[in-house]
Amino acid sequence: MKVVRFHRYGDAGTLRVEEIEQPTPGPGQVIVQVAGTSFNPVDATIRAGHLRQVFPVTLPFTPGIDVAGTVTALGEGVTRFEPGDRVVGLLPMTVDGASAEYVAAPTEVLAAAPTTVPLADAAALPVTGLTAWQALFEHAAVQPGQRILVHGAGGAVGGYAVQLAVQAGATVVATAGPRNTDRVRGYGADVPGRDIDGVTGQFDAVLNFAPVPPEEMAALAGLVRDGGVLVTTATPGPQDDARGVRSSSVFVRADAEQLGTLVDRVDAGKLHIHVADRVGLDELPEVHARNDAGTLTGRTVIIP
Repeated sequence: MKVVRFHRYGDAGTLRVEEIEQPTPGPGQVIVQVAGTSFNPVDATIRAGHLRQVFPVTLPFTPGIDVAGTVTALGEGVTRFEPGDRVVGLLPMTVDGASAEYVAAPTEVLAAAPTTVPLADAAALPVTGLTAWQALFEHAAVQPGQRILVHGAGGAVGGYAVQLAVQAGATVVATAGPRNTDRVRGYGADVPGRDIDGVTGQFDAVLNFAPVPPEEMAALAGLVRDGGVLVTTATPGPQDDARGVRSSSVFVRADAEQLGTLVDRVDAGKLHIHVADRVGLDELPEVHARNDAGTLTGRTVIIP
Protein backbone atom coordinates (compact mmCIF):
# COMPACT_ATOMS: atom_id res chain seq x y z
CA MET A 1 0.00 0.00 0.00
CA LYS A 2 1.02 3.63 -0.42
CA VAL A 3 1.96 5.50 2.74
CA VAL A 4 3.63 8.76 3.77
CA ARG A 5 6.05 8.51 6.69
CA PHE A 6 9.26 9.92 8.14
CA HIS A 7 12.34 7.96 9.21
CA ARG A 8 13.85 10.76 11.31
CA TYR A 9 12.63 13.88 13.05
CA GLY A 10 12.98 17.09 11.10
CA ASP A 11 11.34 19.45 8.64
CA ALA A 12 8.73 18.60 6.01
CA GLY A 13 11.49 17.24 3.78
CA THR A 14 11.74 14.17 6.01
CA LEU A 15 8.36 12.92 4.73
CA ARG A 16 8.54 10.25 2.04
CA VAL A 17 5.90 8.54 -0.09
CA GLU A 18 6.61 4.80 0.13
CA GLU A 19 5.13 1.38 -0.57
CA ILE A 20 4.80 -0.98 2.41
CA GLU A 21 2.75 -4.02 3.39
CA GLN A 22 -0.84 -3.53 4.49
CA PRO A 23 -1.32 -3.75 8.26
CA THR A 24 -3.12 -6.65 9.91
CA PRO A 25 -5.58 -6.09 12.75
CA GLY A 26 -4.60 -6.87 16.31
CA PRO A 27 -7.07 -7.77 19.06
CA GLY A 28 -9.73 -5.08 19.37
CA GLN A 29 -8.66 -3.45 16.10
CA VAL A 30 -10.14 -3.11 12.64
CA ILE A 31 -8.45 -2.32 9.34
CA VAL A 32 -9.85 0.79 7.73
CA GLN A 33 -9.46 1.54 4.04
CA VAL A 34 -8.77 5.25 4.32
CA ALA A 35 -11.09 7.58 2.41
CA GLY A 36 -9.50 10.62 3.99
CA THR A 37 -7.38 11.99 6.78
CA SER A 38 -6.81 15.65 7.57
CA PHE A 39 -3.80 17.71 8.46
CA ASN A 40 -3.48 18.84 12.06
CA PRO A 41 -0.67 21.09 13.31
CA VAL A 42 0.19 18.47 15.94
CA ASP A 43 1.20 16.17 13.06
CA ALA A 44 3.93 18.64 12.15
CA THR A 45 4.94 19.12 15.77
CA ILE A 46 5.38 15.37 16.24
CA ARG A 47 7.28 15.13 12.92
CA ALA A 48 9.64 17.89 14.04
CA GLY A 49 10.41 16.00 17.25
CA HIS A 50 9.13 18.70 19.60
CA LEU A 51 6.77 16.30 21.40
CA ARG A 52 8.99 13.23 21.57
CA GLN A 53 8.92 13.24 25.39
CA VAL A 54 5.13 13.49 25.49
CA PHE A 55 4.24 11.38 22.44
CA PRO A 56 7.15 9.03 21.74
CA VAL A 57 6.74 7.30 18.37
CA THR A 58 8.56 4.44 16.72
CA LEU A 59 10.36 5.43 13.53
CA PRO A 60 9.57 5.21 10.68
CA PHE A 61 6.26 6.81 11.56
CA THR A 62 3.11 7.62 9.60
CA PRO A 63 1.25 10.81 10.64
CA GLY A 64 -2.48 11.44 10.40
CA ILE A 65 -4.59 11.21 13.56
CA ASP A 66 -7.95 11.87 11.87
CA VAL A 67 -9.42 9.02 9.86
CA ALA A 68 -12.56 8.40 7.82
CA GLY A 69 -12.99 5.23 5.79
CA THR A 70 -14.44 1.76 5.41
CA VAL A 71 -13.80 -1.25 7.62
CA THR A 72 -12.21 -4.10 5.64
CA ALA A 73 -11.04 -6.58 8.30
CA LEU A 74 -11.70 -7.35 11.97
CA GLY A 75 -9.28 -8.28 14.72
CA GLU A 76 -9.92 -10.78 17.48
CA GLY A 77 -12.81 -9.85 19.77
CA VAL A 78 -14.31 -7.14 17.57
CA THR A 79 -18.12 -7.12 17.64
CA ARG A 80 -19.02 -3.44 17.18
CA PHE A 81 -18.25 -3.26 13.46
CA GLU A 82 -18.49 -5.37 10.33
CA PRO A 83 -16.60 -5.22 7.03
CA GLY A 84 -18.17 -2.51 4.90
CA ASP A 85 -19.03 -0.22 7.82
CA ARG A 86 -18.13 3.44 7.25
CA VAL A 87 -16.34 4.89 10.26
CA VAL A 88 -14.65 8.02 11.52
CA GLY A 89 -12.27 8.46 14.43
CA LEU A 90 -9.39 10.09 16.26
CA LEU A 91 -6.41 7.71 16.27
CA PRO A 92 -3.87 7.47 19.10
CA MET A 93 -1.01 9.90 18.52
CA THR A 94 1.76 7.40 19.16
CA VAL A 95 0.76 4.75 16.60
CA ASP A 96 0.96 4.87 12.81
CA GLY A 97 -1.70 7.16 11.45
CA ALA A 98 -4.00 7.45 8.46
CA SER A 99 -1.70 9.06 5.87
CA ALA A 100 -1.91 5.76 4.05
CA GLU A 101 -4.27 3.64 2.01
CA TYR A 102 -5.06 1.42 5.03
CA VAL A 103 -4.67 1.86 8.78
CA ALA A 104 -5.18 -0.33 11.86
CA ALA A 105 -7.54 1.43 14.30
CA PRO A 106 -8.71 0.49 17.82
CA THR A 107 -12.47 0.17 17.80
CA GLU A 108 -12.93 2.23 20.97
CA VAL A 109 -11.99 5.46 19.12
CA LEU A 110 -14.35 4.90 16.18
CA ALA A 111 -17.90 6.02 15.50
CA ALA A 112 -20.19 5.48 12.54
CA ALA A 113 -19.38 8.06 9.87
CA PRO A 114 -21.91 10.70 8.83
CA THR A 115 -24.01 9.75 5.83
CA THR A 116 -24.81 13.25 4.53
CA VAL A 117 -21.28 14.35 3.57
CA PRO A 118 -18.60 12.74 1.40
CA LEU A 119 -16.76 10.14 3.47
CA ALA A 120 -13.38 11.80 2.92
CA ASP A 121 -14.71 15.13 4.22
CA ALA A 122 -15.75 13.43 7.47
CA ALA A 123 -12.03 13.24 8.28
CA ALA A 124 -12.21 16.98 9.04
CA LEU A 125 -14.46 16.31 12.04
CA PRO A 126 -12.81 14.22 14.80
CA VAL A 127 -9.85 16.25 16.15
CA THR A 128 -11.33 19.71 15.71
CA GLY A 129 -14.92 18.78 16.52
CA LEU A 130 -13.93 16.97 19.70
CA THR A 131 -11.62 19.83 20.72
CA ALA A 132 -14.48 22.29 20.37
CA TRP A 133 -16.91 20.03 22.26
CA GLN A 134 -14.51 19.40 25.14
CA ALA A 135 -13.50 23.07 25.36
CA LEU A 136 -17.12 24.19 25.54
CA PHE A 137 -18.78 21.59 27.69
CA GLU A 138 -16.00 20.13 29.84
CA HIS A 139 -13.68 23.10 30.37
CA ALA A 140 -16.05 26.07 30.04
CA ALA A 141 -19.28 24.29 31.12
CA VAL A 142 -21.27 26.54 28.78
CA GLN A 143 -24.90 27.05 29.77
CA PRO A 144 -27.94 28.56 28.00
CA GLY A 145 -28.10 32.32 28.31
CA GLN A 146 -24.37 32.82 28.80
CA ARG A 147 -22.30 35.23 26.72
CA ILE A 148 -19.35 33.53 25.01
CA LEU A 149 -16.41 34.90 23.02
CA VAL A 150 -14.74 32.61 20.47
CA HIS A 151 -11.42 34.10 19.36
CA GLY A 152 -10.18 32.57 16.12
CA ALA A 153 -13.58 31.40 14.90
CA GLY A 154 -12.44 31.28 11.28
CA GLY A 155 -10.39 28.16 12.02
CA ALA A 156 -11.74 24.63 12.18
CA VAL A 157 -12.01 24.35 15.98
CA GLY A 158 -13.44 27.86 16.32
CA GLY A 159 -16.04 27.24 13.65
CA TYR A 160 -17.32 24.14 15.41
CA ALA A 161 -17.23 25.95 18.78
CA VAL A 162 -19.43 28.76 17.45
CA GLN A 163 -21.99 26.33 16.07
CA LEU A 164 -22.10 24.24 19.23
CA ALA A 165 -22.28 27.24 21.57
CA VAL A 166 -25.15 28.81 19.61
CA GLN A 167 -27.02 25.49 19.68
CA ALA A 168 -26.41 25.32 23.44
CA GLY A 169 -28.33 28.58 23.83
CA ALA A 170 -25.40 30.92 24.35
CA THR A 171 -24.99 34.37 22.84
CA VAL A 172 -21.79 34.16 20.82
CA VAL A 173 -19.39 36.89 19.76
CA ALA A 174 -16.58 35.70 17.50
CA THR A 175 -13.48 37.04 15.79
CA ALA A 176 -12.70 36.02 12.21
CA GLY A 177 -10.88 37.42 9.21
CA PRO A 178 -12.67 38.77 6.12
CA ARG A 179 -12.46 35.43 4.29
CA ASN A 180 -14.46 33.68 7.01
CA THR A 181 -16.68 36.46 8.39
CA ASP A 182 -19.83 35.59 6.42
CA ARG A 183 -19.50 31.87 7.20
CA VAL A 184 -19.10 32.47 10.94
CA ARG A 185 -21.99 34.94 10.99
CA GLY A 186 -24.02 32.27 9.24
CA TYR A 187 -23.37 30.02 12.22
CA GLY A 188 -25.15 32.56 14.43
CA ALA A 189 -22.33 34.67 15.88
CA ASP A 190 -21.80 38.41 15.97
CA VAL A 191 -18.44 39.06 14.26
CA PRO A 192 -17.02 42.53 15.00
CA GLY A 193 -13.76 41.82 13.17
CA ARG A 194 -10.55 39.80 13.10
CA ASP A 195 -9.09 41.17 16.35
CA ILE A 196 -10.46 41.73 19.83
CA ASP A 197 -10.14 45.51 19.50
CA GLY A 198 -13.77 45.76 18.47
CA VAL A 199 -15.03 43.40 21.18
CA THR A 200 -16.93 45.06 24.01
CA GLY A 201 -18.38 43.88 27.28
CA GLN A 202 -17.47 40.85 29.34
CA PHE A 203 -18.08 37.16 28.86
CA ASP A 204 -18.89 34.11 30.95
CA ALA A 205 -16.28 32.22 28.94
CA VAL A 206 -13.60 33.25 26.45
CA LEU A 207 -12.34 30.50 24.16
CA ASN A 208 -9.08 31.19 22.36
CA PHE A 209 -8.27 29.12 19.26
CA ALA A 210 -5.77 31.54 17.71
CA PRO A 211 -2.01 31.88 18.24
CA VAL A 212 -1.64 35.03 20.31
CA PRO A 213 1.24 36.82 22.05
CA PRO A 214 1.24 37.06 25.87
CA GLU A 215 -0.08 40.61 25.91
CA GLU A 216 -3.13 39.62 23.85
CA MET A 217 -3.71 36.60 26.08
CA ALA A 218 -3.80 38.99 29.04
CA ALA A 219 -6.31 41.14 27.18
CA LEU A 220 -8.47 38.09 26.56
CA ALA A 221 -8.40 37.27 30.26
CA GLY A 222 -9.54 40.83 30.92
CA LEU A 223 -12.69 40.15 28.89
CA VAL A 224 -13.73 37.35 31.24
CA ARG A 225 -16.32 38.36 33.83
CA ASP A 226 -15.70 37.72 37.54
CA GLY A 227 -15.98 33.98 38.15
CA GLY A 228 -15.64 33.11 34.46
CA VAL A 229 -13.10 31.07 32.52
CA LEU A 230 -10.51 31.50 29.78
CA VAL A 231 -10.06 28.31 27.73
CA THR A 232 -7.10 27.84 25.39
CA THR A 233 -5.72 25.03 23.26
CA ALA A 234 -2.09 25.87 23.92
CA THR A 235 -0.29 27.37 26.91
CA PRO A 236 -2.81 28.19 29.65
CA GLY A 237 -3.69 31.84 29.90
CA PRO A 238 -3.36 34.02 33.00
CA GLN A 239 -5.63 33.52 35.99
CA ASP A 240 -7.03 36.32 38.14
CA ASP A 241 -7.65 34.83 41.56
CA ALA A 242 -8.89 38.16 42.92
CA ARG A 243 -11.75 38.11 40.40
CA GLY A 244 -12.19 34.35 40.44
CA VAL A 245 -11.17 34.07 36.77
CA ARG A 246 -9.69 30.69 36.06
CA SER A 247 -7.68 29.48 33.06
CA SER A 248 -7.99 26.06 31.47
CA SER A 249 -6.10 24.43 28.62
CA VAL A 250 -7.72 21.69 26.55
CA PHE A 251 -5.83 18.92 24.78
CA VAL A 252 -8.19 16.74 22.80
CA ARG A 253 -8.79 13.12 23.68
CA ALA A 254 -10.61 10.42 21.72
CA ASP A 255 -14.22 9.90 22.79
CA ALA A 256 -16.39 7.78 20.51
CA GLU A 257 -19.62 8.75 22.29
CA GLN A 258 -18.96 12.48 21.89
CA LEU A 259 -17.89 11.91 18.29
CA GLY A 260 -21.12 10.03 17.65
CA THR A 261 -23.06 13.03 18.95
CA LEU A 262 -21.18 15.30 16.55
CA VAL A 263 -21.89 12.91 13.67
CA ASP A 264 -25.60 12.95 14.55
CA ARG A 265 -25.57 16.75 14.38
CA VAL A 266 -23.87 16.68 11.00
CA ASP A 267 -26.50 14.30 9.65
CA ALA A 268 -29.28 16.43 11.15
CA GLY A 269 -27.94 19.47 9.30
CA LYS A 270 -27.02 21.24 12.54
CA LEU A 271 -23.22 21.04 12.25
CA HIS A 272 -21.38 22.14 9.14
CA ILE A 273 -18.04 20.57 8.18
CA HIS A 274 -15.95 23.20 6.43
CA VAL A 275 -13.14 21.92 4.18
CA ALA A 276 -10.80 24.49 2.67
CA ASP A 277 -8.82 22.13 0.42
CA ARG A 278 -8.57 18.51 -0.67
CA VAL A 279 -5.27 17.06 -1.87
CA GLY A 280 -3.81 13.68 -2.74
CA LEU A 281 -1.53 11.65 -0.49
CA ASP A 282 1.50 12.58 -2.61
CA GLU A 283 0.90 16.24 -1.71
CA LEU A 284 1.08 15.75 2.07
CA PRO A 285 4.77 16.80 2.33
CA GLU A 286 3.85 20.08 0.65
CA VAL A 287 0.97 20.57 3.10
CA HIS A 288 3.44 20.14 5.98
CA ALA A 289 5.83 22.61 4.32
CA ARG A 290 3.07 25.20 3.93
CA ASN A 291 2.14 24.78 7.58
CA ASP A 292 5.75 25.27 8.63
CA ALA A 293 5.94 28.41 6.50
CA GLY A 294 2.72 29.80 7.99
CA THR A 295 0.90 29.84 4.65
CA LEU A 296 -1.56 26.98 5.23
CA THR A 297 -5.09 28.23 5.84
CA GLY A 298 -8.25 26.30 6.59
CA ARG A 299 -8.84 22.58 6.95
CA THR A 300 -7.02 20.38 4.44
CA VAL A 301 -8.27 16.85 3.77
CA ILE A 302 -5.80 14.33 2.35
CA ILE A 303 -7.32 11.66 0.11
CA PRO A 304 -5.25 8.52 -0.63
